[in-house]
This record gives sequence, structure tokens and C-alpha cells, in this order.
Amino acid sequence: MALTSLMVPLGTPAPGFDLPSIGGRRVSLSGLEPTPATLIVFLSNHCPYVRRIEEGIGALAADYRGRLTTIAICSNDVVRYPEDDAAHLTQQAERAAFDFPYLVDESQEVAKAYKAACTPDFFLYDADRRLAYRGEFDDARPSNQVPVTGASLRTAIDAVLAGTPVPEPQNPSLGCGIKWKPENE
Repeated sequence: MALTSLMVPLGTPAPGFDLPSIGGRRVSLSGLEPTPATLIVFLSNHCPYVRRIEEGIGALAADYRGRLTTIAICSNDVVRYPEDDAAHLTQQAERAAFDFPYLVDESQEVAKAYKAACTPDFFLYDADRRLAYRGEFDDARPSNQVPVTGASLRTAIDAVLAGTPVPEPQNPSLGCGIKWKPENE
């Protein structure tokens, strides 16, 4: 069942994290090099909403390299959804040309801290790591033929880089609900 993002209040500070990447090294928010913008995106491998735009996410991150730090996080329960384990996420990262860290949130505590609800779920922060945008990538969905451009997110990134407010409205992201472990539902 498709869910929308929760639309966390703008200005909310980015919650800290320290998680393992699919390659095995640990990545923390506090350890990231400062850039004018930081994108935290909750993804999964199995979700058709993510699959529809995953190459576009890889292209967007490459287009903004040096000005935007991109971090992907998978918080899904891999016991019930084994396609979202580190091995499958590695295949996804290769398939979609992700050149950014892809982290595994096994405890699901980071997803809870960010109030992530679905995959994909995008959180764009300014240089002070305050939330400037939370919403959709673009209008592409598994059920339509709209080209994958990242237009909504690109508009937000451009505004953050220019030091201006992100235009309204900010439309929520739509995707597969995060697959919570039974104790976290």
C-alpha cells in the first residue's frame, strides 16, 4: 500500500546518525564534510516507486556533486523483505549509479528520528542542516509515463544553494511504506 511522507516541519534540525554502509564502513552525520546542502533519502530496493526513479536519484546526486551531500538509508525489515538486505542494496547502487553512501538502519531508530514514512522519502537540509524541503522527487510514478527528471527536488536544491526559501507548495513523496519490524510498528 502506498503511503505519503509525513511532511516534517520546515526548519527542523537533521537528527544525528552513525550507521554502517553497504560497504561496511560507518558513516555519521557529524562526520560528513560540510556542503551547502545535504540530502537524506530513505530508499529500498524492492519498492516499485523507488525503482521507477532510482537512476534519476543517481543522476541528480552526480549533477550536484560538491555542492550537495547525498546519503541514502534503508530502514526496512530485511527478515520480512530480504530484497532490502545489504547484498541487494549493493546491486541497486550499482544498477542506479549511486556514488554516495547507502546506509543500513537495522534498528530503524534513524527512520523514527527523521519521521520517515515511505520509500522514497526525501529530506533536504541547508548548510546549517535545517530542513528546507521534504517532498517528492518529481511526478513520475510506477503507474504513469511521466519522465523522471527530479524536477521538484532540483527546484528545492537550487533554492537552497541560492540561499532562498524553497517555493511552496511542497508535495509529499509517495511510495511504499517503510517495512517496520513487528516491535516498531
